[in-house]
Amino acid sequence: MNDTPLDVTIQVGKVRRAEAFPEARKPKMCKLWIDLGEREVQSAAQLLYHHEPDEVWGELVLCATDLGTVNIAGFESEALTLGVPGDDGNPVLVTPDAKVPLGGLLY
Repeated sequence: MNDTPLDVTIQVGKVRRAEAFPEARKPKMCKLWIDLGEREVQSAAQLLYHHEPDEVWGELVLCATDLGTVNIAGFESEALTLGVPGDDGNPVLVTPDAKVPLGGLLY
């Protein structure tokens, strides 16, 4: 493991499955199944303002993986998929520029 000044573990994952999540209270949510290399996690993310489920399939993403699990409309979200506000203030995925190993840690 690499030394990091962060208080949270942020890992690289690959989206293996994505689908719209209309049952969630927040708008534009989707369900993600993310491969971290040694394990797979689920994440509910408010990405559908700028991304379609079929567009994020196969994308490398950054996830906070040690924040605990949250149940959102019956879906167990185990990781927080990271995004930054776009020009409209809605989330845009944070993705690595280059191919990097799954499970890699941000430091």
